[in-house]
Amino acid sequence: MILSGRKVMGGRAEAEALVSAEPVSFYGGVDPVTGCVTEPGHCCCGEKVSGKVFVFPRGKGSTVGSYVIYRMKKLGTAPAAVINTETDAIIATGCVISDIPLVDKLDKDPITSIRTGARVRVDADRGLVEII
Repeated sequence: MILSGRKVMGGRAEAEALVSAEPVSFYGGVDPVTGCVTEPGHCCCGEKVSGKVFVFPRGKGSTVGSYVIYRMKKLGTAPAAVINTETDAIIATGCVISDIPLVDKLDKDPITSIRTGARVRVDADRGLVEII
């Protein structure tokens, strides 16, 4: 299945998907050293985002989240790509300064179309997401 959307930050990645139906706060909700979601009660708490195509509706919380994403990229714990239902300034900025492919506004809901563990190919330059 191929989904089409909007390029926010270009680039390409192919990896396993981690899907969250809940918004994500990178500041305080994701450990930049381990790459694990740490927010208590979050549906992905304990899951690693490192090297995965991280699918979630949008970001939440502090603008410091952008810099947490950047730190994760420098530490090698960042997602390979991000797919949002509709991205926000915090996630967009974090992905742009970290050179992480980011797409949003897909023609089908990525939260229900992509399953955790599925192999996903992101061609953000073209705004395409392929579920392999």
